[in-house]
Amino acid sequence: MKRRDFLAGGIAGVAGLGGRAAHLQADAPSRHVFGRGSAGAAGRADLVVRGGTILDGTGAPPRAGDVAVSGDRITAVGQVTTTGTVEVDARGMAVAPGFIDIHSHADLSLLVNPRAESRVRQGVTLEVVGQDGSSIGPWSDGAFEATRDRYRRNFDVEIDFRDIAGFLDRIDRERPAVSVASMVGHGTVRSYVIGGADRPATPAEIDRMRGLVREALAGGAVGLSTGLEYTPGSFADRAELVALAEELRGTGYPYASHMRNEDDRLLAALEEALHVGRVARVPVQVSHLKAQGERNHWKAEAALAAIEAARSGGVDVHFDRYPYVAYATGLSNLFPASLRAGGTESFLARLADPVDGLVLEQACRDKIALLGSWDAVQITRIGGSNAFARGRRLGELATELGEDPYDLTVRLLREAGGSVGMIGFGMSEDNTARILSHPLAMVCSDGGAYAPYGPLSNSSPHPRGYGSFPRLLGHYARDRGSMPLEVAVHKISGLPASKLGLADRGVLKEGGVADIVVFDPGIVADSATFEAPHQYPEGIPHVIVSGVHTIRDGEQTGQMGGRAVRGSGAGR
Repeated sequence: MKRRDFLAGGIAGVAGLGGRAAHLQADAPSRHVFGRGSAGAAGRADLVVRGGTILDGTGAPPRAGDVAVSGDRITAVGQVTTTGTVEVDARGMAVAPGFIDIHSHADLSLLVNPRAESRVRQGVTLEVVGQDGSSIGPWSDGAFEATRDRYRRNFDVEIDFRDIAGFLDRIDRERPAVSVASMVGHGTVRSYVIGGADRPATPAEIDRMRGLVREALAGGAVGLSTGLEYTPGSFADRAELVALAEELRGTGYPYASHMRNEDDRLLAALEEALHVGRVARVPVQVSHLKAQGERNHWKAEAALAAIEAARSGGVDVHFDRYPYVAYATGLSNLFPASLRAGGTESFLARLADPVDGLVLEQACRDKIALLGSWDAVQITRIGGSNAFARGRRLGELATELGEDPYDLTVRLLREAGGSVGMIGFGMSEDNTARILSHPLAMVCSDGGAYAPYGPLSNSSPHPRGYGSFPRLLGHYARDRGSMPLEVAVHKISGLPASKLGLADRGVLKEGGVADIVVFDPGIVADSATFEAPHQYPEGIPHVIVSGVHTIRDGEQTGQMGGRAVRGSGAGR
């Protein structure tokens, strides 16, 4: 769908959206950090978003109206006669709840740069971190010390916590630009109890892990995540996963699974995730649903059918997906998890072993065959003398350097101590649109927080860290017509809020937290590309986080209202 056609109907028909930039009118000094309070229709509000088209987050049709805010709460939605100390002219704009990233990796980076530039500028107001089996604690002494030393050395940031409760307390002290909730990572818990060993957990170890999950829930966690393609999570059997997921029973929080496989064994891996939810009797969130490799693209429809059948059979299942055809992971994930057991040093030693090395090489080349070519792999994160490889495709780089692509892959891993990031191009555009538009789909970034300046600019990340939500609204909802705009907004606000039981977020309503995004539906678009990812999106002039006007006329004000969002089990 062309932008002018999009503006001619639908949302534009409600309020005459014209695509011009909104502007701010203020009659008071503009340090917009408001205390919590309330104002009725006859009183004075701290802020009024005036004359926009409201997409309230429920998926309901758009309607014209205003939104009033006092303190950190919405005090009125509709025709607001209240005058605002600050008035935002939203004529020609859509007004939506703040976007909730149901699958985010913006955790410790928020301490490196609390402005969270790549996140809040795309309308994200709440990050749900602790994904893919990896959370901020619980950490052993060794894991805590390694993390503390790395952040001191690389970022001059002091890590003074070692579990989710401590991390959330730090978020409350730091008050970054976005709010934060966290799941507890199965892989983190397993590493704490068992380490990196490839073996089943003993009954005693399962009891210890269950206790750590309980502690995390008491510390404010909002679910349990797995990363079953990664070590050590990949070494868990179904019984272990069910046992830990049972700790969620009665909380309403989901078992969120990066499944064991997303290509040749996708359907079996999906059945395992559904099985865990079914047996443990807990909700399921399938992480970043995809079918990798052209030979597996047909499985996308089969996966959706399996999810629908499970839903009909009583499993409270949803899934999420980022709006791109490429994924991001570590370069070591070109190799089987079973041969990465024992940690990075053991893996690098196997690469050099005459016998194991041949097995690893064949597995890696098979993975490349699945993706199509070595140019389907792009390096994103690497330091030292190999920093020149950032943003480069492996095949092209190998040709330029006169090396075999596999030999180059191994060399980069060895010289970087195993710490190399990659993007893999393996999904189809049609499947991506189909998955995103499915009624059970939420939309996530699966990305971190970055900025085009400072230490968070020292990589060539997946563009999803900058562009996921504007890409959904622009490329998929407007340009492709994959879904109505109000449905797109629901997938990134009301639906994830409901999945996590966040009754006061995700919907524009009186009494709700004042997380608000004002965007231009005719312009909104992602600007970040795979070749040049550090670019802010277009068409999002205003973002308000907990009543704090953080993005104003498209610029970061430096005023930040983020806070920790704790689960209902916190403090129990």
